[in-house]
Amino acid sequence: MRGHFIWKVAYKELVSTLRDRRTLVSTIVMPLIFIPLFTIAFPLLLSRTFGGEQERRQTVGVVGLASLPEGLRERLTRSERAPDGSVLRSGVDLVDVREPLQAVQSGKAQAVLELPARLPGGAGEGQATVKLYSKSSDQRIQAGAAQKVRDALRDYNDTLVRAKLRELSFDETFLAPLRVEAVDAATTQERSGGPLGFIIPYFLLQFILAGAMATAIDSTAGEKERGTLEVLLVSPVRRSEVVVGKLLATTLFAMASAVFGVAGFALAGPLGRLVLPEQVAGEAFASALGGTLAVGAGELLILLAVAVSAALLISAILLSIAVFARSYKEAQTYLTPIAIVLIIPLFMLQFSDFLTKTPLLYAIPLVNGALVILDIIKGALLPANAVTAIVSNLVYTVLFTLLALRSFSREQVIFRN
Repeated sequence: MRGHFIWKVAYKELVSTLRDRRTLVSTIVMPLIFIPLFTIAFPLLLSRTFGGEQERRQTVGVVGLASLPEGLRERLTRSERAPDGSVLRSGVDLVDVREPLQAVQSGKAQAVLELPARLPGGAGEGQATVKLYSKSSDQRIQAGAAQKVRDALRDYNDTLVRAKLRELSFDETFLAPLRVEAVDAATTQERSGGPLGFIIPYFLLQFILAGAMATAIDSTAGEKERGTLEVLLVSPVRRSEVVVGKLLATTLFAMASAVFGVAGFALAGPLGRLVLPEQVAGEAFASALGGTLAVGAGELLILLAVAVSAALLISAILLSIAVFARSYKEAQTYLTPIAIVLIIPLFMLQFSDFLTKTPLLYAIPLVNGALVILDIIKGALLPANAVTAIVSNLVYTVLFTLLALRSFSREQVIFRN
């Protein structure tokens, strides 16, 4: 194959795709804006939703409010304040109700506490069951009113037990001779991945797909629609050079999208610390979304190699499918399921800690790239697994490129319209 002809085909496709503003938006603007926006807005939303419920004063119903012990009443209604007087955690307003289920379902009370006919006055005087009614499906209630009631009951229960221990001249450690101190053995890099670290490879592969799709469709079905593909095929350029040139252009756009995606993640950390409150932009922010990608130069090269191999494979898949379409819209119909097929295994990465990561798993196309990226983020990468993933993607790339070349060589495919 002649390199200058391949580059001419690729250059033609690059120029043609760059004329479409939508491509520039999906390749450059979306990764740079959407990723920082998501990583900043998500923890902020969690903070405002769940943290705000702790500061907000809710209504809690009590069946038998008159018989509520004073110590428990005080714990339920008391607000916790910071030294500067600001409210850290508000208490609840208590109302007397008779029908607990109806009160919760109607919204009269966010939670209802049903007391038994007789409450023990202290530890050792028998056990009573207190019922707490709330909607388990409502996370705001569970983080607010229901959690406050549970904490107040636990605190009141502990107070009764401690009082009984003092009465019997026992130390508080009598009931708990062992104290557990949790020590985090994870490395800094493993902690930076966070429980939502799987989002990073998910977004990277999705942006690679988005960047490649526009060029793949425009260079195949788009050219069929415009009638320019036939002109290209009767030129002195060989069919193999046409396919490789189009693959090169598609891969370059896919990689550009991935690079801007990585840049978006790199910007998310500093922007989060500027925009978000200190309690959100600190350790919680990094823990939740892997605020920074703490990787070395070697790991960055592996990340780039995996991204390139994934971009090549995705581009080859898209080209081999899009060439069958008669029009731009038909090609979009064919390629949309690819995004769905890619989403399902990528979302399973959140359970990657439960997977037995055998070399065979790293041979599965596209999924292997996501696994390697996740391993890099967590600092658990084995070089052999990275090599397996890259070689596997390249092998599948060759197969799909040969399929695309076969399709470009068949007149019934090229002249379907």
